[in-house]
Amino acid sequence: GDFGEVQGVIAYPGSVTGRVVIVRNIDDCMRVSDGDILVTAMTNITWLPAMLRCAAIVTDEGGITCHAAITARELEKPCVTGTKRATIVFADGDLIKIDGATGIVKKIS
Repeated sequence: GDFGEVQGVIAYPGSVTGRVVIVRNIDDCMRVSDGDILVTAMTNITWLPAMLRCAAIVTDEGGITCHAAITARELEKPCVTGTKRATIVFADGDLIKIDGATGIVKKIS
């Protein structure tokens, strides 16, 4: 089945593995460190510092024209949007791998 896995639209390609930080508000952004994967419903313009630090971005909502997608392309960071349920499937600290060719995001451990 699709336990521990979501698929979305590739807004910017690239394969990356990292730890999940679920971001729901500006305070959560403080928890994003270099190399983390920012997982959220939808990014916000005020989250740019966290988006600069993270290794990749995964969102529940949006498509290739959403804020996360546009920002990821500007930053040249892997980004998968429109997964619908990444924030439910994954939890803080999960190690996940983004496949930049398929848009599949999978939990490793």
